[in-house]
Amino acid sequence: MSQNLVKSTLVLTIATLVSKILGSVFRIPLQNIAGDEVLGIFSLVYPVYMTALILSVAGIPIAISQLIAKARTSGNEKEIRNIYRTASILALLFGFVSFALISLFSFPIAEVLGGQKTRLSLIIVSITLLIAPYMAVYRGFFQGYEDMKPTAISQVLEQFIRVALIIGIAYYMVDFGFSDSEIAAGVMVGSSVGAVLSLIYLRVLFQKTSIQPRSKTPYTFAEFKQNTKRILYISLPICIGALTMALINVVDSLSIPLSLKLSEKSSEGINYLYGLYGRGLSLVQIATVFSTSIVLPLIPTISKSMAKKDIDTTNNLIEKSQRLGNLLSWPAAIGLFSLTLPLNLALFTNLEGSLVLAIINLSAAFTALTVLGTGILQGLEKSKIAALIIMIGALLKVGLNIWFIQYWGLLGAAVSTLLIYILLFSTNSFFIYKFTKVKFYSKETIVHVCSSIVMGLIIGIPTLFLQIESWSRLTSLGYSFVSMVVGAFLYFALIILLKGITKDELSSIPGLSSLLKKLEKSSAK
Repeated sequence: MSQNLVKSTLVLTIATLVSKILGSVFRIPLQNIAGDEVLGIFSLVYPVYMTALILSVAGIPIAISQLIAKARTSGNEKEIRNIYRTASILALLFGFVSFALISLFSFPIAEVLGGQKTRLSLIIVSITLLIAPYMAVYRGFFQGYEDMKPTAISQVLEQFIRVALIIGIAYYMVDFGFSDSEIAAGVMVGSSVGAVLSLIYLRVLFQKTSIQPRSKTPYTFAEFKQNTKRILYISLPICIGALTMALINVVDSLSIPLSLKLSEKSSEGINYLYGLYGRGLSLVQIATVFSTSIVLPLIPTISKSMAKKDIDTTNNLIEKSQRLGNLLSWPAAIGLFSLTLPLNLALFTNLEGSLVLAIINLSAAFTALTVLGTGILQGLEKSKIAALIIMIGALLKVGLNIWFIQYWGLLGAAVSTLLIYILLFSTNSFFIYKFTKVKFYSKETIVHVCSSIVMGLIIGIPTLFLQIESWSRLTSLGYSFVSMVVGAFLYFALIILLKGITKDELSSIPGLSSLLKKLEKSSAK
């Protein structure tokens, strides 16, 4: 692998992490500015859009980058041109079909999502589907030439503009007294504008580059059919892994409002209630971003070792992935669970829905480990099994939502989320063990879980006796921050003391490698 590719891949990894953080954090200021009703509408609509977007986009950049890279090794300019044109046509078709389906069926979809207040948001955000798949083609093209920087810059550009517009539009529309449904629809414009500007950047870069594919031979329909099969063969399995959280979220968007209606909840309050539920989803996304971003880059390496039939390397990589996943996911989930009350007040202005948040926060560990397990199964070339597990989990989620919400209201949805992710994680772990004999638990895992629980008790028990409801948001934020610092110190002290982590694993966590070097130097003196 060239030094340039290594640097480019590192830049892309960092950009992806930044984009994911931006894409998770913005829900907090959105709720602060526009309230839980707007957050509820946004949280109901966005999973439907994301599912359509993943089906339209996910896998296209990787598929065409792999095919172009192969064509480059043989110097076949015509094949590069054919791959690029085929991918462009497919992207436009997928985008148009997705947009048309959501727009044409917006009325019944909105009705299922909780009412017609969601319809305008649904239509506006679906416009992005006309742009994003075509944008993905350019990202894949540059990646095929081992240049990850255009993808990295365009990702951050798109997400930064999107988040800035969401917050800016929400502030403007609230200030001018627009209705909640109008505000929710207005902020959706940010997605389309972000995608357009990112596409313009990539297109201008493409026009200036000297690597544009050229061929005097006419492009034929037979070549389109041939390359379509090749692109779909690579891209479709990638969609499966990407759909894990999106599919569960879209199931919630469709089934929770219906269940709330069946349980005789006020239809006017559904968007507000889902906004409370959306608070928990915001925190879980932030927690899982860090763990999955560090662990998932190991998955392509697992695929390569599998292709070489190097069983020992494959198993070692899976063990390393699972150890890192447990190392980061458990303290994040239990830390969030323990600090639910001060975090709810600090981030979302009040303590409403704290019990719902607490349960969803606890599910963060199983959510992150489920995403990891799905990725490992993909790396083991068991994409069909991974897809089946996700589909069965989604169907069970519908049943559990309807059943539990009848008895416990919104709390039932949170319990359902926790149970489903436990089930998905356990099923993934069973099949990983079946194919590799690698166990999901170890002595280190027990140390990680127990250390997280001890840390959680120490920072969480005081919140049960403090009058947090009388605190200011600043006080709550300060308390949460100090507790997180203390909790992190306690957790790492415990796992180092109990030998639940190696020096290499510590070094692989961003920020800790430099800290370890400083400590070594100071101890040497």
